[in-house]
Amino acid sequence: MLLRLRDRTLSWPRRGCVMGILNINDDSFSGDGKVDFTWAAHRAMEMIEEGADIVDVGAESARTNRKAISPAEEIERFLGFCKQWEKVVAQAKPRDNQQVWPPVLSANTWRPEVVAAVLEMGVELINDMSGLPDNQNALACAKSGAALLVMHSVGEPKVDHSHVRWPDVMSSMEDFFAEKLAQCDEAGLSREQVILDPGFGFAKSAQDDLVVLRDLARLTRFDRPLLLPVGRKGFIGETLEIKEPADRDAATLGCVSAGHSRGAAIYRVHEVKGSFELLKVLQGLEQ
Repeated sequence: MLLRLRDRTLSWPRRGCVMGILNINDDSFSGDGKVDFTWAAHRAMEMIEEGADIVDVGAESARTNRKAISPAEEIERFLGFCKQWEKVVAQAKPRDNQQVWPPVLSANTWRPEVVAAVLEMGVELINDMSGLPDNQNALACAKSGAALLVMHSVGEPKVDHSHVRWPDVMSSMEDFFAEKLAQCDEAGLSREQVILDPGFGFAKSAQDDLVVLRDLARLTRFDRPLLLPVGRKGFIGETLEIKEPADRDAATLGCVSAGHSRGAAIYRVHEVKGSFELLKVLQGLEQ
């Protein structure tokens, strides 16, 4: 299985890729973000040296109880960080010789005008939480050569869809991804440039999320890298009655292990060091 980026290709089987979460905003649900580019550069280097293969930068929180920032402000935040990215990579050291190098720069965004701007900044992966309501972002990635992460959800981002209920969440998700991959085909985006994200916590109950994690292997039929974005997620907190997101890292690692056995390829987490070490041990056991 291949994932094509702008100027390089990642291939599986390989050790699972760790996607470190970097929030350049001050209202992340996990409480770990700052609108501070010096801090962001330091944190990016720290995550890389902890083993991150991908650094996923978010300039706007996905929380539905926070007002959206303007596209111009979102672009400005990305630009402030991207100006430092080459320096960060030049100074960082890989943790081992299997780490993706240089690490992939990912932008967690969805509005087409922002996507176009960050692609001009050299971003290699668009982490799109919109569920592709149209083909604009797929067209932009097809033109630039960047990869596109397609997340399962319904409705517009930053609007509460917690009321949505799924009679059969996995069958609905399979239909959704079949439709979105066909949409990418129509936009001229190679399937080898697409990652699939089951969208934990987006238009899903905690029970839905547990079903998706349990049955994740059903999505391997698409032969695309599967993202497991379980870092400190709400279903973990609800299951364990842990209110503070920062206290959910141990359980997150349990979910990483479960995802590994069910075909996940990329793990989006706050706890990079522990996730890297877990995946390296699992790889050692398999070898």
